[in-house]
Amino acid sequence: MHSVEISITTGAAEAVVDLTDRCARFLADADATDGLLHVWVPHATAGLAIIETGAGSDTDLLTALRELLPGDARWRHRHGTPGHGRDHVLPAFVPPYATIPVLNGTMALGTWQSVCLVDTNIDNPVRTVRLSYLPA
Repeated sequence: MHSVEISITTGAAEAVVDLTDRCARFLADADATDGLLHVWVPHATAGLAIIETGAGSDTDLLTALRELLPGDARWRHRHGTPGHGRDHVLPAFVPPYATIPVLNGTMALGTWQSVCLVDTNIDNPVRTVRLSYLPA
């Protein structure tokens, strides 16, 4: 298995960060052929989504998460900025992992699919993402 960690700066605002190009570079560096790409976020307040980006879906996702998980005082988990408890619930809805088939060294994504880091935690501006290639 070939595996690396990368750092992603998400900043001080909610973010959906497209990792697709980084994943493709990782697979090229790993001389990938056929197998699986596993993407893992070792954080309690971030997740991964396979979605379309650039046409508003990334913003729609953040809007839906704000509606589903409001950043108010209802949460029992209260350290950090107000409403931070919602960030700890996020991985139950947007999991911290994704596994993508790799064929001939390329991710077998659909036409509009991208691999994205989803981060609603404004208290942690830098995230670690582990990329692992498991050959067939």
